[in-house]
Amino acid sequence: MARKLRVAIVGGGLGGLAVAQALRGKAEVVIIEQSAQFGEVGAGINVSPNCVKVLREFGLESRLRQSAFEPAFHVFRDWKSGRCLFRADIKGEYEKRFNAPHLSVHRADLHNILSTGLPDASLRFGVRCIAVAQSENSAVAILESGEEVEADVVVGADGIKSAVRGSLFGEDEPEFTGNVAWRFTVPEESLVEPIEPAVTNWLGPGGHVVHYYVRSGRLVNVIAVYETQQWTAESWTQSGDRDELLGIFDRWNPKLITLFKRAGSYYKWGLFDRPPLGAWSVGRITLLGDAAHPMLPFLGQGAAMALEDGLALGLLLSQGRPVAESLHLYERLRLPRTSRAQLGSRGRAAENHLRSPLARLKRNLKFKLRKFINPHSTLHNGEWLYSYDVRNAVGGLG
Repeated sequence: MARKLRVAIVGGGLGGLAVAQALRGKAEVVIIEQSAQFGEVGAGINVSPNCVKVLREFGLESRLRQSAFEPAFHVFRDWKSGRCLFRADIKGEYEKRFNAPHLSVHRADLHNILSTGLPDASLRFGVRCIAVAQSENSAVAILESGEEVEADVVVGADGIKSAVRGSLFGEDEPEFTGNVAWRFTVPEESLVEPIEPAVTNWLGPGGHVVHYYVRSGRLVNVIAVYETQQWTAESWTQSGDRDELLGIFDRWNPKLITLFKRAGSYYKWGLFDRPPLGAWSVGRITLLGDAAHPMLPFLGQGAAMALEDGLALGLLLSQGRPVAESLHLYERLRLPRTSRAQLGSRGRAAENHLRSPLARLKRNLKFKLRKFINPHSTLHNGEWLYSYDVRNAVGGLG
């Protein structure tokens, strides 16, 4: 009887856990995670229908629904007046059209869900991979301690500052995009007045603000993005000063300012990305998620693309082909889609932050025209994103 495939996954984030879920029971998996444990990381994530379908493949959709909030609609609002610029129904509508709902979830909850059922032996905490190497018959993740973790395949799921990517393709620095994001949450009971049960995006000159409920409506997640020339360290955990935030957005709608004041703590980080790569794999080693295609959050697809990567890679590695062939098919399937999402996210940033009143008027008129032509249009023209099904796409490779 042939032994199971051995897979070493560098990084225990959402994408790394997705690979492990896709390979559960089919391969010997070890996840190398530099943190001492999984913790309360990040804040909210919009889990679009294509992403929900990945959780469904893992048998985790019901757990996701229990932890999440299903918004009634998506809406663009004017930064100053609060006037509705564009609205798209979500609840019920997306499930009919895309065979899955759109849900909003806390990142820590999603992380916890994705770790469900993984054996403790597959998780190695507090160890850091600094490089990778390979021979004809195996690949190794080289740890900071000098230990080498040998496997048939090494997957670099170690984020935008990926050591695996640097080892494969040379060191380079991610590019600061000129955007800084603030993240914070507000307990529902702390609200002066309830917010609408929607994913709401306020569009203004040089910035935008998004808010929505998570944790079954018990918590409001807020992201406030503004443009600046000042570089900021890319981090989930850099503390921010409330007075600085209020000063940046002081001319925006008073409802937003009231919401901002209700948070207990604030975090900010600079938004970085890289141009799409032409290849992710060398021999028995490949990349996924932010290690392969870091993207701005303006299409809400960073986590979704990582989860899609993880399922696609797991399905292909489970089919018994030679490793190199599986990784080639993985690239062929995923590169065009993730590159389109990367570039689309960049374009959305520009449209969100128009400074010219005339340019904003033209954009808003386009919204009205689009809604007139197609009353069921999604907020970001996201039909091509939401209708995607990883298993069908893998099956279509032949």
